Amino acid sequence: MARTKNTTPVKGRSGNPAKAAAPQRTRQRATARDWIGGARLRTLTLGVVPVVLGTGVAFVDSGEPGDLGSYLARDHHLAVALLALAVALFLQIGVNYSNDYSDGVRGTDEFRVGPARLTGAGRAKPRTVLTVALAFFGLAAVAGLVIVLLTGLWWLLLVGAAAIVAAWYYTGGRKPYGYNALGEVFVFVFFGLVAVLGTQYVQIREVTPSGWAAAVAAGFFACAVLMVNNIRDVDEDRQAGKRTLAVVVGRPVARVLFALFLMLPYVVLLWFVLLYFRTGFAYFSLLLALPALAIGVSSSKPRELITALQLSSFASLAYGVVLGLTLVLLP
Repeated sequence: MARTKNTTPVKGRSGNPAKAAAPQRTRQRATARDWIGGARLRTLTLGVVPVVLGTGVAFVDSGEPGDLGSYLARDHHLAVALLALAVALFLQIGVNYSNDYSDGVRGTDEFRVGPARLTGAGRAKPRTVLTVALAFFGLAAVAGLVIVLLTGLWWLLLVGAAAIVAAWYYTGGRKPYGYNALGEVFVFVFFGLVAVLGTQYVQIREVTPSGWAAAVAAGFFACAVLMVNNIRDVDEDRQAGKRTLAVVVGRPVARVLFALFLMLPYVVLLWFVLLYFRTGFAYFSLLLALPALAIGVSSSKPRELITALQLSSFASLAYGVVLGLTLVLLP
């Protein structure tokens, strides 16, 4: 029997047909666990990894004598690194809540097979979820402003503003680019290039070849995490009119792209191994990446693809932490 949908708009929602498509639900008040789930903690590695890598390449390319402790004690390096981490994490959480809000009011989450969302499941008012998203964007802006005050690099305000605007329009606004196969471009640029190179630059006032290599690696990991998430939701996103890259190219090609995104950081790692042999320990993160690869390219079961997403995320974290540590602990 064909599935029928209740298209009666939820009270207080926009008259936009796409937004009105979400079915009316009896709202169950969100618990603290629901809000923590809405932050999507497993994705926060996308914020941690670039800052760790950016600090590692900044230290090794600083040309300043001394150990890591003395390096961090100079010129506000520790404060700037921690603030960069705060910017990345607050921005990531803001993006997650913003996606929850935007997908929910559009009715996209009506078709999802993954964990229930705050807005789409009716567990929180859309305006409340939006307010939380904007609050985290605000916290990211404050942390970024403190970096500007410490470094005197006022042009960074433009970079920060661009990051927040891009985060919102990922799924927000009238024409979100995340609905038009550009999500991977966003995460590669902002959770790869901008995050790593920005972290390096605010510490040593230059961007080096190793910084670019680390930025590309972080960007590919971010693309891999997003791609495997979207592979899981291909059918549901197509039904909801959400044109992710996985929807546009189809599941078979998306699986190939996921494999490339996940493995290319290990090709980039050769650059560091040739310069600093001990960085080869980062290849141990393949113990997480290879199972994620096997599941991602072969399984169509949502639960298994969630496992692939988690393994990809942890592989990214292991890669970034081990590479960063071996860079700063070089003899």
